[in-house]
Amino acid sequence: MESFIKVLMIDASTGYYKMQRYQIGKFYGPVDIGFHLSGVNNSLTIGTGLLAGSILPGSNRLIFAGFSPCWAGFYVSSMGGAGLVFDNLGISMISIVGKAKSNSILYLNRNHGEEIDLELQPVDNQAIWKSGRKGVYSMMDYTLSKFGHRYENDPRILATGPAAQMTDFGSVCSAPIKNKEVTFVDTWAGRGGFGSKLLQQHGIASIIYGGTFLDEDFRDRKVADSWFEDKYNKKLAAKDIEATTKYRFDEHFETGGTLGVNYATVGSKIIAFNYKSIYWSENDRKELHQKFVVDHYLKQFNEETIKPRQQKTCGEPCAAVCKKMNNEFKKDYEPYQTMGPLSGIFDQRAAELLNHHADMLGFDAISVGGVISWLFECISEGIIKLSEVGLKEKPVFGAEGFDIVNDSMKNAQLGVTLLDNVISGKYDMLDMKDGARLLAHKISQDRGKKVMNKFVFAGFRRKGWMVPNQYWTPGVLSPMPMMGKYYMYYGKDFMDPRKLGRENANRMIKELMLDNMGICRFHRAWAEDMISDIIGKLYNKKFEYVESVKNISAWINSRNSSSFWESERNMDLVHTFIKNKFEEHSDVLELNYWYERFNVNKKEAAFEYWYEIHKGVHESLKEY
Repeated sequence: MESFIKVLMIDASTGYYKMQRYQIGKFYGPVDIGFHLSGVNNSLTIGTGLLAGSILPGSNRLIFAGFSPCWAGFYVSSMGGAGLVFDNLGISMISIVGKAKSNSILYLNRNHGEEIDLELQPVDNQAIWKSGRKGVYSMMDYTLSKFGHRYENDPRILATGPAAQMTDFGSVCSAPIKNKEVTFVDTWAGRGGFGSKLLQQHGIASIIYGGTFLDEDFRDRKVADSWFEDKYNKKLAAKDIEATTKYRFDEHFETGGTLGVNYATVGSKIIAFNYKSIYWSENDRKELHQKFVVDHYLKQFNEETIKPRQQKTCGEPCAAVCKKMNNEFKKDYEPYQTMGPLSGIFDQRAAELLNHHADMLGFDAISVGGVISWLFECISEGIIKLSEVGLKEKPVFGAEGFDIVNDSMKNAQLGVTLLDNVISGKYDMLDMKDGARLLAHKISQDRGKKVMNKFVFAGFRRKGWMVPNQYWTPGVLSPMPMMGKYYMYYGKDFMDPRKLGRENANRMIKELMLDNMGICRFHRAWAEDMISDIIGKLYNKKFEYVESVKNISAWINSRNSSSFWESERNMDLVHTFIKNKFEEHSDVLELNYWYERFNVNKKEAAFEYWYEIHKGVHESLKEY
């Protein structure tokens, strides 16, 4: 018997909608269907994988797929837990085309066996963003107040903020709703600017969805346990607890979550003050890490969040409890890194202030932290004048004489003002409507290449950009068809660039295998091994799914238009990484070669290095 994926096709310009069915075998999930539909009509596809609502932990991520306004290419973003409520609609996805005549709320509901009820209601998003808790939080509160009473069970809301209107890297925010109230545990489709796409291209300020539809999700724990016992000699729950140790609590480091474990282990590889720390001596970096991070920033986190066990899930039952909280503040490594040490902030109160403000405005937190740190360096050196960005004083942007508490708060407050001024639209120097990369080019035309050379980002086509993941390793700046996610190798060891490209490609295939099923990567320690087997057991398409993921990876890579590094600091990040590795392992032949090449001519070596990665990617992600 054939099985189908049900996709609700929505034309926001007319409110017209229809159900489309895609045969499982030709398509498997939101990535391959999203890729197909984005090429046909530039749609935004939002939905779940085949395993949503199942007994498998981490299977309820909500996947966003489409043409990214900031990356300028096809992109995939995912949101924790939001797929569990979406599954109650009795469909796998929605695909949105067209633009509403005025900015609107999209309402979706399905009561028991009835048809899906859909409504587009115009909304004054500007007024809502300025009310109540402000920004995305007010949008969620307002949407719930208008439509929440229509749902028999708690719904879920996807909300945009002011960043979606004024920039190309606005995100989509959601939070579990309990007892008719929006909780503080916000989750994000952060990367890719899909909030900007949703609002600017489709005229949708928020989406509320839910229902009571019951479908035949896989819920047989005995069967699942038998699969895991055959593979690992452990039941499902035991293996999942083992796999998610880092995200819950790692007794080896007496901390937990991405923030805790990463800061406990980063040591001299710490990145701070807009990457200027890469030029420091190892001892200076170690000293910064110990005094500023371990003894203060991380210590605060451990005492306030880990010890009292302030931890939640994203909205689905999960052993990882990865949402590390301090009251209303949720703490993940990368936002608290870019709007933390990268921006000259080493105190949790200051980081909470800036991170929460950026979240409220609906920014991609990682990218906006990279932008703030870049602007801070330019401002601190007098390249950009205070009056041009609406500030009254310069940030404190160096370790010497830095007051951890007071200077961190000063920088955070200046960051808040910068973000407000971006949203105000009053300052040409902060015009992010076409993204930070084009802004950097514009400023550089007047002030010189030094402006661009301080901005660390991965480029795609002529305008696409993405602040990289916060690891000091060449993989995060690789010429991959999607950057800013973990579709690349971000390990600490040196790898010949051609091999690095091939390893990037392998990681992309594995990550897509999870994303196309809506599986959280925090469960990848078992999911990468088991997903194809599970698809084989449930749909008799184990090998077909593996081949399908390889094919979609190749198709996505066929549009790989990565741009060579425009910023010298990108080159320096790779160069200093190679220097550090050479000091540790000077006997490695390939490392010797690149160490010498960069010392002779950094720019030529960087060009060769980048292209070698590119070759490795393409020879691995060729057409299957």
